[in-house]
Amino acid sequence: MGMFSVREPRRFEHKYIYYDERKEKLDKIEESAKRDLGMLPEKGFDPESIRGKFVDSTTHLKRRKENGGPRMDIRVSLVLIAALIFVLHWIITGEFF
Repeated sequence: MGMFSVREPRRFEHKYIYYDERKEKLDKIEESAKRDLGMLPEKGFDPESIRGKFVDSTTHLKRRKENGGPRMDIRVSLVLIAALIFVLHWIITGEFF
């Protein structure tokens, strides 16, 4: 059961055609500057502000993210090596055991 990993379905990502990321960042900077000056009231809790903070705070998840994701499990690789050895033995000698 634990030898095989279940693939997670691909996530839906909708890319906007007419979206200006630079303008969005400038608007956020302007809004935070106005809040600092007292021109706007304090903002409440925004769930988007904590996105990705857990991965950045743990070392093993950060390493996994930098290395490109999950790798082959050691158990799977050992089973593949053992199967390869049995197949080579069968090819060379003609006997299964």
